[in-house]
Amino acid sequence: METPSPIRLRRLRSSPKIRAIVRETTLDPSRFLYPVFVRDGERVKEPIPSLPRVERISIDVLVGEIASMAEELGIAGLLLFGIPSKKDELGSEAYSRDGTVQRAVRALHENGYKGVIATDVCLCQYTSHGHCGVVRDGRVLNDETLDHLSRIALSHAEAGADVVAPSAMMDHQVSAIRRALDEEGFEETVIMSYSAKFASSLYGPFRNAAHSAPSFGDRTSYQIDPANGREAMREIELDIEEGADIVMVKPALLYLDVIKEARMRFGVPIAAYHVSGEYAMIKAAGRLGWLDDLWVEIEALTAMRRAGADIIITYSALEVAEVLGGRRR
Repeated sequence: METPSPIRLRRLRSSPKIRAIVRETTLDPSRFLYPVFVRDGERVKEPIPSLPRVERISIDVLVGEIASMAEELGIAGLLLFGIPSKKDELGSEAYSRDGTVQRAVRALHENGYKGVIATDVCLCQYTSHGHCGVVRDGRVLNDETLDHLSRIALSHAEAGADVVAPSAMMDHQVSAIRRALDEEGFEETVIMSYSAKFASSLYGPFRNAAHSAPSFGDRTSYQIDPANGREAMREIELDIEEGADIVMVKPALLYLDVIKEARMRFGVPIAAYHVSGEYAMIKAAGRLGWLDDLWVEIEALTAMRRAGADIIITYSALEVAEVLGGRRR
């Protein structure tokens, strides 16, 4: 009779404490940024039907409830998106000193919030046409948009943002913003660039939440074709050369190969945006009773970390943080 192999991999799965000590990938709230939609008003908590458990909130709710809850749960920080009260062709509300995001950032500081304050830098939800840049004759103009993005980033830094996150996918947006920040003495403000932002079909719930759907055409002329992984690497490399401190892959769950490739090639921190459509699909299946949506969320976020993401932007940050460490299969 042959001697059986001494190798039994099941030994390392035999109990919760053994599984925990050999776990290769850890998921912790200190890696999460929680996206927040901030609008004008008081005591506003406006549900978003396509994003269960996510609301448009006013600044008093942000500082009085959400920020303190996030801190208590150990979540690293917040990523703020502004919902303006008015729009125009150039999205001028985006860089107003009294804009929603600028006031929200100041309020967080005034109320002693200690987490990371990151802000989205784009024009789409502020423009009447819904595109991410200046539009002329039906075309989104790259270089004319850079000055606007720089003004937005600078206004956020002046308000006290720790991280500015340009998401417009305009060529050279990082170098333009870095130059503007440095010239005004904000050398320590971090740039987290949406470097590999794909022209995905998974942004619908976000556009509903932020009222940012384009009024004509689409964004395929400036966001990456979902088929192009090599192009994504070029975008990331160029953003790093231009001064990006953190690079982002968006979406995350359907683009784990891109996260993995970026992790293997580049030494900078990588953020993964678990986008609205990915989150909404999991939640919808959970409502139908087809799966345990909370545990699928945890599995999805773990996959992003396993692929190489250092930071995860997720709408499930609060509920996942509540159970991490307390429930393990």
